[in-house]
Amino acid sequence: MITPEPAYQHGKPDQTGILLINLGTPDAPTPQALRPYLKQFLSNPRVIEIPQWIWWPILNGIILNTRPKKSAEKYAQIWMPEGSPLKVYTARQMSLLRAKLAERIGAVPLIKYAMSIGNPSIGATLQEMKEQGCERILVFPLYPQYAASSTASAFDEVFAQVGRMRNVPALRTIKHYHDHPGYIASLAQNVRDHWMNAGRPDKLVMSFHGIPRSSLDKGDPYHCECQKTGRLLAEALELDASQYQICFQSRFGRAEWLRPYTAATLEQLGKENVGRVDVICPGFVSDCLETLEEIAIEGKTIFMQAGGREFHYIPCLNQRDDWIEALADIALENLQGWLRPRPSEEKLAQSRQRALAIGAGN
Repeated sequence: MITPEPAYQHGKPDQTGILLINLGTPDAPTPQALRPYLKQFLSNPRVIEIPQWIWWPILNGIILNTRPKKSAEKYAQIWMPEGSPLKVYTARQMSLLRAKLAERIGAVPLIKYAMSIGNPSIGATLQEMKEQGCERILVFPLYPQYAASSTASAFDEVFAQVGRMRNVPALRTIKHYHDHPGYIASLAQNVRDHWMNAGRPDKLVMSFHGIPRSSLDKGDPYHCECQKTGRLLAEALELDASQYQICFQSRFGRAEWLRPYTAATLEQLGKENVGRVDVICPGFVSDCLETLEEIAIEGKTIFMQAGGREFHYIPCLNQRDDWIEALADIALENLQGWLRPRPSEEKLAQSRQRALAIGAGN
């Protein structure tokens, strides 16, 4: 169904918007909040590439009756006073990006953020942007490395929502920025800052979110982009091959995922009596369940119980100024030709008067 358009106001200037998109988060660290969140997430055919007639009984009969309680307990360990870390940091990045663009170019686009899963939803946020006069929208998923299960899922939802609009805004999309100089530089400086305060480890582990191995076999570029990010970060830090390890976390189900697995890597490093390991998660720009609980808590436990002596988790980029600077660089590179100076109030008034003179309704 084609939805009605917001009421049009003659003389109101159109706007350029930036829509930041992250994966999503439950509204609360409770089983009641986790169940609909997990159902929406695990019902996405981009995320679970299994025929529905096989997957739906497993999802609805087993997973949604057992996993919400376990996931809620994990979220409760990392929940912030303001809410979910992912949502808190994404909102802060939005505000800081707005301030950074105001500082650099003066003319600030309308900037909003949305979640592919949960709230604020992509549909509701796009509607808000339309109501505020956005005729041009830059869709900016906050995933450095492209994957069909993350980036493409975000695009799917954007396209589905604009497919219901009568007056479709112009769209541009950012596919990835896994090798962007600003992103790599901010990652490297983040590590240097940590090492300046805490000293250097015996091994730097770069843990990326995993995806099924079958996705790579079918042509998903995610694995290659993670490898390139890791290589560029190692080069920026002047590390040789023996000083760092790229691996993949968050395996789900029994199928083979991208290897080596982070948990197995940390266990092996502990067994090898590697004294100190530092772990960074370059595929996440905001701390979240997968970094704060899976790595900083579970990963540390695995390493220490296997014989390791010291474990450091290096936080995500979050609110770092060099990351916000890079975020602004990436946005501006993709906004070229779209940023227009706002017309003067006199010109806006003249435009409205001309419209009324030829019979416009408002």
